[in-house]
Amino acid sequence: MDELGEQVIVYVVSDSVGETAELVVKAAASQFGNGKMDIRRIPYVEDEATLEEVVKLAKETKAMIAFTLVIPERREYLMNRAGAEGIEVVDILGPVLEPMVKLTGVDSQNEPGLVYKLDEDYFRKVEAIEFAVKYDDGRDPRGILRADIVLIGVSRTSKTPLSQYLAHKRLKVANVPLVPELDPPEELFKIAPEKCIGLRISPEKLNDIRTERLRSLGLKQEANYASMERIKTELDYSEKVMERIGCTVVDVSHKAVEETANLISNMIVKSKQN
Repeated sequence: MDELGEQVIVYVVSDSVGETAELVVKAAASQFGNGKMDIRRIPYVEDEATLEEVVKLAKETKAMIAFTLVIPERREYLMNRAGAEGIEVVDILGPVLEPMVKLTGVDSQNEPGLVYKLDEDYFRKVEAIEFAVKYDDGRDPRGILRADIVLIGVSRTSKTPLSQYLAHKRLKVANVPLVPELDPPEELFKIAPEKCIGLRISPEKLNDIRTERLRSLGLKQEANYASMERIKTELDYSEKVMERIGCTVVDVSHKAVEETANLISNMIVKSKQN
């Protein structure tokens, strides 16, 4: 089959974003070689006047029209007008909707953008998870200013798993380790105190966790990392930082990650309501 000669314009029309129609058209256009189709999306079409403009443009440029319009009257109008002007037109959504109505015996809701409303929650979750990974363990202090929640605490207070668990609740979380030898990021003192959550833990519990961590890594359990003296120094320092910020402090000594995450998310919800 010969490749397409001149570039062909395809107007993609939708009463929503138009991404679905554009993806279908791009998939078809890929069969004709790169650059053979000029795809122009026209989203959020809400009236017949706009459809009339599209028909006029398509006629002038000898283009075709592909569309996803869920309002039956608009679909019919565009099909009739394009047909009257001899314009190639493709209804991407209609042929799928009509058999579904027959099979289910239920009329479609005819509401533009429903698929995106359904997916919006999923995309928020993905975005929050990616955020938690990017701004984990104080990697980039710029995330502190963009986060919904900032977790602070010494090493092994479950900051990372908490960040991921809260991300599944669609919350953007950054976490920052508090180490006596390092000054905390200045961004911590620029955010509202209610966005910051300090994680407190008892010296004995932290000693158990760190000792087990060293054991799992095959390291000597007598290392300074797990010594009570070092732990108390770190905890004293973290308390001073939390007090300086004025943030809420949650004791995680005897709480599961899920319990702490639910507690924190409920606190955030309440703070937004006040």
